Amino acid sequence: MRVLGVDPGLTRCGVGVVDGVAGRPLAMRGVGVVRTPADAELGHRLVAIEQGIEQWLDEHDPEVLAVERVFSQHNVRTVMGTAQASAVAMLCASRRGIPVALHTPSEVKAAVTGSGRADKAQVGAMVTRLLRLDAPPKPADAADALALAICHIWRAPAQNRLQQAAALHASRTTPAQKGRTA
Repeated sequence: MRVLGVDPGLTRCGVGVVDGVAGRPLAMRGVGVVRTPADAELGHRLVAIEQGIEQWLDEHDPEVLAVERVFSQHNVRTVMGTAQASAVAMLCASRRGIPVALHTPSEVKAAVTGSGRADKAQVGAMVTRLLRLDAPPKPADAADALALAICHIWRAPAQNRLQQAAALHASRTTPAQKGRTA
């Protein structure tokens, strides 16, 4: 499975491509950051992010896009920019029919380090180790994008089984059962 991980941000949008399957060694295929000037108009910044994501999609042809799920922060301005960059990445993938998976920061940290409270240095160190790199990718946004891709590769088989089980259960539920309330 080839996954493009995206750590969304308006100034620095981390991107990283990882190939692999759960239980086997992983391979990094690319890592970088799509940058936009902080003083540029918002619309121009979003277009630059779109162009950058499209370039990564063209170059690496991922099967899935894994994006960090935006969560509420104290700084509304920061969360809005993150959400806008996230939406651009999801739009680019969806336009091409590429499935999009969202993972929370704590999910990613737990998958990669074993602790949902790991700091950026711990995530970077584990990404370096798991992908057998010489040094942690810089800036941290790039390492976070790789961590998102790794998280998805490792979690996707279990998530797919849960979705299949839920669909099977729903298909076996009678119309009368569907109408009941709990």
